[in-house]
Amino acid sequence: MQEKSYRYINAIRKQPVDRTPLWIMRQAGRYLPEYQAVRDKYDFITVCKTPELATEVTLQPIRRFDFDAAILFSDILVIPEAMGQKLEFLENHGPKLSPQILSGKDISELSVNNLTSRLTYVADAIRMVRKELNGKTPLIGFSGSPFTLATYMIEGKPTRNFKFIKQLMYTDPQLLHRLLSMLTVAVSEYLIMQIEAGAEAVQVFDTWGGIIPPHLYLEFSGNHLKTITSNLKKYNCPVTLFSKGGIELLEKLGDSGADMLGVDWMTDMREARERAGHLAALQGNLDPTILYGKREIIKQETVKILEVFNGQSGHVFNLGHGILPDIPVDNVSFLVDTVRETSVKLQEKYS
Repeated sequence: MQEKSYRYINAIRKQPVDRTPLWIMRQAGRYLPEYQAVRDKYDFITVCKTPELATEVTLQPIRRFDFDAAILFSDILVIPEAMGQKLEFLENHGPKLSPQILSGKDISELSVNNLTSRLTYVADAIRMVRKELNGKTPLIGFSGSPFTLATYMIEGKPTRNFKFIKQLMYTDPQLLHRLLSMLTVAVSEYLIMQIEAGAEAVQVFDTWGGIIPPHLYLEFSGNHLKTITSNLKKYNCPVTLFSKGGIELLEKLGDSGADMLGVDWMTDMREARERAGHLAALQGNLDPTILYGKREIIKQETVKILEVFNGQSGHVFNLGHGILPDIPVDNVSFLVDTVRETSVKLQEKYS
């Protein structure tokens, strides 16, 4: 492997790097015109389930921006589908899972048996991507967290008030735990499949962890994440946990065994480093909407994050959540250049 292959991995392990590595969540997606050209011909699920198309879309941002890591193009909801729910993506409405999981009977109709055999298209895509990357850029595999997946499975569609999962949490927590335990098994097996297929790092997205009251977070999300991390430990593959919900969640995941913790844009990075930087490497955390702004603001906010680390390893620059679909591509290019130039200068200054 070339040196670049190790920059992202070394930063996670707090080993020396020549500059701060950079990738961005949802980097393979709708903001890129080349992705739109693919989607003009194929629907979203077809792209996810066709290894050749998933490979092409995964590689698009690497070709354009030469990011320090590629992330597999897929969707977290392939797990609920593989467990037995019907998955649809409705134009302008987002994903729909049916039937909603609202009872013990509904859970009984789900299955994690032979789960990975129904997700072989993901493994096939990973092998294809690795071949195309040819050792120049590491590949990240990923999954949704058990709680985030449960949220979609129970709500059935995007929601603002999380009525059904909160109702289940407060009326029949044991039933929710039953589903979460199934999903913990499913996510573990799915990530192991990805690692065995060639993923060189994995990330778990706990997007909806922040909707849980802090005193209940470990019970309904954090402890399941810790189990997953433990299940992956023997593979010696760097694990990142990203829980959207603020500084408290970083600290609650501090003993998770994760190699890196993702920091959302609502958290001050300096505080995150002070309170959690000794626990794991940190990733993040530029507000995605800053990329709508003027370039001087993009640079100002980017430099502010990088200065927290002063060129030291243990930081992977990223957005504090996924890139938005109508972000100007030129602003992404400017961000990439700013991170690279600034991190080199900081390293020279403080080395």
